[in-house]
Amino acid sequence: MSHTRRPFRPPGMGHDAAGGTHTGTGSGTGSGAEGAAARGAGEAGLARAFEAERPRLLRVAYATLGSLAEAEDCVQEAWLRLRRLPEPGEIRDLGAWLTTVVGRLALDALGTARARRERYVGTWLPEPLVERAGRAGDPADRVTLDESVSMALLVVLERLSPAQRTAFLLHDVFRLSFEEVAEVVGRSPAAVRQLASRARRQVDGHSPRQPPTRAEQAELVRAFLVACRRGELRRLLELLDPDAVFRGDGGGNVSALPRVLTGADAVARVLVAYHRRPPRAVHPADVNGEPGVVLVDATGVLTVIALTVDAGRVTAVDVVRNPEKLTALRLDLLPEAAWEGELWADGTD
Repeated sequence: MSHTRRPFRPPGMGHDAAGGTHTGTGSGTGSGAEGAAARGAGEAGLARAFEAERPRLLRVAYATLGSLAEAEDCVQEAWLRLRRLPEPGEIRDLGAWLTTVVGRLALDALGTARARRERYVGTWLPEPLVERAGRAGDPADRVTLDESVSMALLVVLERLSPAQRTAFLLHDVFRLSFEEVAEVVGRSPAAVRQLASRARRQVDGHSPRQPPTRAEQAELVRAFLVACRRGELRRLLELLDPDAVFRGDGGGNVSALPRVLTGADAVARVLVAYHRRPPRAVHPADVNGEPGVVLVDATGVLTVIALTVDAGRVTAVDVVRNPEKLTALRLDLLPEAAWEGELWADGTD
């Protein structure tokens, strides 16, 4: 299902909205014009308080679902539920209440999403979050401010059960107590502790042991693309981990590899073959908070590439080409790379 993508904002909230604390009940007092004014003031305060929580709520839902469109649906539903409360001002900790609601909504949605993914054509990958490389946009509009929802983590999370994924994310990433997480997953705190522990072992076992610094990853991305552009198989084999994997997601809408490739030699040969027809444009970008790249390939298909790096080598190449997952991507906001001879200049300061 495709979505028309736009950041959700409560009624009356614009890009200049600042966070605030709602102290009223939103139910209003008096009658006539005075009562309407009081109710309006109460809802405006509630909307400001909700807007302050929105980036975190989107991170929670997106990390759970791997889809920004579905995450926005969860956040919007949380706002509607908040508005329907008779006395929202009586909530002692609005952030915790909203996180619990969004966590439950995302957990429910994940069950449905998993069923759809079983019928997905080819390899399913999370929807990438793409931003201008090294540039922070409007904080109110950003979903990922750090690497807590990196593409590598999202891929690993697909190995977990919905309950394990939710327990791990809410406790280990978003720092909720086991008691709070228990309210979301409908288990006892002791059971949630076990869920998070099992999930943590899975995540630790499939995560980079020696992750790069941002500068190291950016440099490796440049070297990787130069090697692809030149068709240097030997250089690619130096950059790739021997057990590197290549995953491509076209969703049945555009061409993509039908299965996961494993092994540096197989991955390198596919990359060289793909770049025999040079892309029309190459844009350096942050993909889920880490240096990556956006291409417009020789056939005009928009392509987002995320690299996972461990101990100085690329362990995974994740390529998202499904246009339904790239509707929010704004090429006009990304600088185009300049190729000076065979050298990559990323267009950033």
